[in-house]
Amino acid sequence: MRAEQALAGELARGAGEQRGRLIERTLALASTDAPSGGGPAALAAAADQIAAELAALGGVLARTPTPAGELLELRIGAGTEAPVLVLGHYDTVWPQGTAAERPPTLDGDVISGPGVFDMRGGIAAALGAIELLGPERLGAPLVALMTPDEETGSASSRERIVEVGVAARCVLVLEPPLPGGALKTARSGWAVYRLAARGRSAHAGIDPQRGVNAIEELCDALLEVRSIADRTQGTLINVGAIAGGTLANVVAAEAHALLDLRVTGAAEQRRVDEALAALEPRRSGAALEVEQLHARAVMERTAPIAAAYAHARDLAALLGDELGEGSVAGTSDANLLAHRGVAVLDGLGPDGGGAHAIDEHISVDALVARCALIALLLALPPAGGGR
Repeated sequence: MRAEQALAGELARGAGEQRGRLIERTLALASTDAPSGGGPAALAAAADQIAAELAALGGVLARTPTPAGELLELRIGAGTEAPVLVLGHYDTVWPQGTAAERPPTLDGDVISGPGVFDMRGGIAAALGAIELLGPERLGAPLVALMTPDEETGSASSRERIVEVGVAARCVLVLEPPLPGGALKTARSGWAVYRLAARGRSAHAGIDPQRGVNAIEELCDALLEVRSIADRTQGTLINVGAIAGGTLANVVAAEAHALLDLRVTGAAEQRRVDEALAALEPRRSGAALEVEQLHARAVMERTAPIAAAYAHARDLAALLGDELGEGSVAGTSDANLLAHRGVAVLDGLGPDGGGAHAIDEHISVDALVARCALIALLLALPPAGGGR
């Protein structure tokens, strides 16, 4: 314990000495746009920037093209021992040009700007932690995986996340924490569906009886969808977009809606899937189709997650911090791994607020503290699994 306390003190001091560098790195990262869904060209500058930061840490860097942008994977250390996976994403929800219109700023203890909370600050803290600790003091081999499409469902990166994650000793996820810096040990499940109605077009005035109105069919189906939600169980369904038809004097032949689902348990996910699949049209000649576009399984507080959190809480105490935990309705790439029995620590980014909002910000003190904690976790990682 004395050795652990001494190491914690050393890393806390080192992180404090890195304060200026951590600020500089966060501001630089947030000054480069990486619009989610923008594609490889739009994310290329951010990929180059973060790849250069990773390469400077040593090890072997792989850059893998995907339809969403490059997967950046750094490996430090070799051998058969299960690695620690540091998992982050470099896409942000902000459109191209946001960084120029609203550049990141430092005001006292607060860094504000697009993407600083989700998750440029977390990436900066992790880069600083690896730099601070150095390869020779890692408690296990390290893999740092930075992905380009978390905000849009991780379609291009989930296969690699799962492949590396299930073989890892534990996974440190750089998402923002709960208010006060608490880790996220449970998350809702998430799915996006496209509900489409098909009808038959006709002239709305001359022979409307020949038509089958897809918009009306969709509206009736959405009334049924509303009844599927159950707030008492934490099951939320949001109709986020709707479109259909062509002109006011044409009976609409097509209409569709996009649905966002949040659930807190696997049983509720199955119930909703079955209820949506069972939707039937009310009009002769109409058809309904339900397609799941994206999904992440519920992240429950499993035994490996609870054990990893207890370990992180004890290490944080050595740094003089009280590390809490909690659940959240949002999802992350941690959802892709938790139900597979992986020891996941989610929410290791610095405290702040305003995710996906114009007042997005982080605390510099929290950035420094997270750098020290991540470094200590890399030196003394949770027992985890590593299958």
